[in-house]
Amino acid sequence: MAKRGGRDGYPPGGTRNGRLAGALFPAAHKFLWGDIRPSRSWRKVALVAAGCGLVAVAGCGEGAGVAEDATVAVYVAAPLCAEAEKQAANRGNQAGELRVRVVCLPAAEAKGRLDLAQIGANARQAVQDASTVGYIGEPTKAATRFSQPVLETAEIPQLSRASGATAMSQLLQALEEADTSSSLRQSINDSLS
Repeated sequence: MAKRGGRDGYPPGGTRNGRLAGALFPAAHKFLWGDIRPSRSWRKVALVAAGCGLVAVAGCGEGAGVAEDATVAVYVAAPLCAEAEKQAANRGNQAGELRVRVVCLPAAEAKGRLDLAQIGANARQAVQDASTVGYIGEPTKAATRFSQPVLETAEIPQLSRASGATAMSQLLQALEEADTSSSLRQSINDSLS
């Protein structure tokens, strides 16, 4: 009789060959269907979940306030980014005592059509950054409708259907008027409405 699998006729760990032999003589440190080591994908999921929890606790939307010399982020859709960066630079990338960092997002339009997956990924990227205070979204109404629910969960104000310069100017003005001793995102939302 020919030997199959691993040592002494047992299947190698983590294989599904020789189910009967594995069921009759299971190794003490193995499950019947393979190794017990957690997969790398589960580790990544756990890290992302923990990171999202930290963002929710430490974000600008919480009531802890913001230091006067803090750097805040504004995420901007690709078609409006050049104008928004120029407007922020004209003001010295400052809004009151806060430094403003403009983050340009990848294009969310491919072959003349909206890429809803990219719009969602862009909105999630902004939500995962605890320093985000604003989102200058895609100029189309459909894209705004798709990204709005993601941003609302983190109380990130979205300015859309305006030029990049106009939206950045409105956001910088709202930042200057904002109360930095409490929820900065909520204060900006109140100022913009």
